[in-house]
Amino acid sequence: MRRALHRARQGVALDTAEAAVLLHARGEDLRELCATAARVRDAGLAEAGRPGVITYSKKVFIPLTRLCRDRCHYCTFVTVPGKLRREGHGLYLSPDEVLEIARQGAALGCKEALFTLGDRPEDRWPEAREWLDAHGYDDTLAYVRAMSIRVLEETGLLPHLNPGVLSWTDFQRLKPVAPSMGMMLETTATRLWSEPSGPHYGSPDKEPAVRLRVLEDAGRSAVPFTSGILIGIGETHEERAESLFALRRVARQYHGLQEVIVQNFRAKPDTAMRSMPDAELEELAATIAVARVVLGPAARIQAPPNLVAASFEDEGSYALIMDAGIDDWGGVSPLTPDHVNPERPWPQIDALAARTAASGFTLRERLTVYPEYVRPALQGRHDEPWLDPRVLPHVRALADPETGLAREDALPVGLPWQEPEDAFVATGRTELHREIDESGPGGGRSEDRRGDFDEVYGDWDALREVAAVTGAPDARAAERLDGDVREALAVAAEDPRRLTDAQALALFHADGPALDALCSIADAVRRDVVGDTVTYCVTRNINFTNVCYTGCRFCAFAQRRTDADAYTLSLEQVADRAEQAWAVGATEVCMQGGIHPDLPGTAYFDIARAVKERVPGMHVHAFSPMEVVNGATRTGLSVKEWLRQAQEAGLDTIPGTAAEILDDEVRWVLTKGKLPAATWVEVVTAAHELGIRSSSTMMYGHVDQPRHWLGHLRLLAEIQERSLEHGWGGFTEFVTLPFIHTNAPVYLAGISRPGPTMRDNRAVTAMARLLLHGRIPNIQTSWVKLGAEGAAEMLRSGANDLGGTLMEETISRMAGSSYGSYKSIRDLEAIADAAGRPAAQRTTLYGEVPAERRAAALASDGHLPELLPVLD
Repeated sequence: MRRALHRARQGVALDTAEAAVLLHARGEDLRELCATAARVRDAGLAEAGRPGVITYSKKVFIPLTRLCRDRCHYCTFVTVPGKLRREGHGLYLSPDEVLEIARQGAALGCKEALFTLGDRPEDRWPEAREWLDAHGYDDTLAYVRAMSIRVLEETGLLPHLNPGVLSWTDFQRLKPVAPSMGMMLETTATRLWSEPSGPHYGSPDKEPAVRLRVLEDAGRSAVPFTSGILIGIGETHEERAESLFALRRVARQYHGLQEVIVQNFRAKPDTAMRSMPDAELEELAATIAVARVVLGPAARIQAPPNLVAASFEDEGSYALIMDAGIDDWGGVSPLTPDHVNPERPWPQIDALAARTAASGFTLRERLTVYPEYVRPALQGRHDEPWLDPRVLPHVRALADPETGLAREDALPVGLPWQEPEDAFVATGRTELHREIDESGPGGGRSEDRRGDFDEVYGDWDALREVAAVTGAPDARAAERLDGDVREALAVAAEDPRRLTDAQALALFHADGPALDALCSIADAVRRDVVGDTVTYCVTRNINFTNVCYTGCRFCAFAQRRTDADAYTLSLEQVADRAEQAWAVGATEVCMQGGIHPDLPGTAYFDIARAVKERVPGMHVHAFSPMEVVNGATRTGLSVKEWLRQAQEAGLDTIPGTAAEILDDEVRWVLTKGKLPAATWVEVVTAAHELGIRSSSTMMYGHVDQPRHWLGHLRLLAEIQERSLEHGWGGFTEFVTLPFIHTNAPVYLAGISRPGPTMRDNRAVTAMARLLLHGRIPNIQTSWVKLGAEGAAEMLRSGANDLGGTLMEETISRMAGSSYGSYKSIRDLEAIADAAGRPAAQRTTLYGEVPAERRAAALASDGHLPELLPVLD
């Protein structure tokens, strides 16, 4: 204990064992520990610009539904349909009931609407499913979203959502309607969930791994998030310490953990844990102090004031908790009870202020979202889009722009919940296509990394630890014998579809003569399937914006709004580019952009419509699965319905980009906030069901290994088999995308490899041909990333397509590709000739090009006379 106290006092980083020791502190040891924690807290408040301030949020509690699919053994909030009916309550609060609570709260000066409800009750209770169907909601979260919008529009209160376990896609759905969300981690002790005697047994949403994934997805989605631990439910001190360190890891990696609640267990009658002893006051104080020391000065730590002591008259208890290092009392309501702990009434705010003042602090009201996330948005600093533009006006109406705290004299007033105005105003550099390679105004891209490199992409040290495991070579790679490869080559030559995973991995590692033999087999399969003709498409890339906050660590294209290289095209400019491409023989425009926080979910419909109205015959190949999810979640539509409406607006096919490697172990190293692999699969499958075909891609050569390539290709084959069984068409092609490392943040941070080797490129191309045989006939190589000689080599290794002329390529060039932004028809046909093959122009769907289009393309050689500037 003395050693641990000394190390904490000296500011030395503790490990979990030392933290567990400190959790036992009592008496004089506890006083010393609290003194250390208080110093850390005070330093953090001074750094935050509010020394001596303890905050709270004035809220109303909206128990949207008390039904839940979980069975926590200590909970009295959750009930069953029959009991609700007997008590005269509905299964869900009605819209009128929700708004009545919110209106009363607004009249009393409340600014937060805390939505609390059980996890996905429709999964357990048929009555809940029936209620949602009858009222027109796909699920409980759709009702949460709808009620949040009504509260914003009709009362001005700011929703804070506690709907339980959320997926990455759920966060995208709910972020536009709420400044903040939350979910208690409670504990990382798996045994309390998995063992029959545990308090969380029978509760699928209380599995610690699931809840940690929620915290990570909140961070990836840039959602200010509240979490915390529940102490005294049977966990050991070591397990409690591990929970605090898990919260610290998430906070450091994503910077989105806005507060940590340390909540003490209180036994309730009529529950399975009614005889469990309550967590004692000193135990609570020790846990708060350890949390402060572990989480550091920047953490905001809260203890619910109604749970601190049996009576609010107990001055000593409140003083001890403040001494232990809290800086927030959480939400306090002058109107509604604490529905989770109804036996514990909220203290009066004036009395809470007096208790706080007695310990030398000033009580100040905050909003549901903490000042650290409010001030940058209000002061025009868009370092990270923590607040969605649709809720920013509501936050601005209640916040002090200098402190980010609440304006205590402000009364909430309903404001429209709407998309930002002027979404398609052209902004950015003139002639970006040239100036990204020069100094230009604002400094150009003269540095190899952005100034906020260490903040934008998350915790690089944590990523290095993950990447060390993810990128570890296959243990058997060096042990594979020539006999393994020979056997695999024989199977590949006879029938590639019979390759086992072990055989495929042996071939992925092939080199020298074995690699030559592999490529020869793949080339023979290519000849049998699609013939010798090398195909290409006359197409134009239109990247309509590069403003993006997704945080992909391989991407040098994305810019913040205020970056010198940031731009957004107007709809008129998008249509001008399509018209210009049509004039030189293009049959397709490929349109993708950054995930711009100010663009509405319907912007994609407008883009497709603008092209079709200007050039009706142009094939619109547009919007990656990430953009599809972004559009769907912002509009509140399902992915399939959003795609259907995009199709009606003019969308023909979608690019299968944003795939990278379809393995989340790799994806979460490569990207901070992009969609998970399962969501990518959901999007392309929905597109195929609607008859919207797509390409498929794989970006390789970074922190991945051949086992990841194999899994990726097997998954694509599985998706395509399903599509072909249903007659959907599915994937048109598979595109190999070698990682361009030069300007990629993940490489500059020393985490990734410097791209794939030529051996890797040949092996991936050949294995794609073999593993996708009978499913996807066309294998495309990327001249942008490999150059003419590299592309020709891939044509000898199983590829049959060169992609498009592009006309104006920005993404790979900003990443550091040196192979230019366009190829003429003569250039592409020369690559085919270098491989000893004829070439032919194709459509997006690999059909024959109309004679008029072919003539226009040949007349211009498939490239533009000039590039249009971003700004007119």
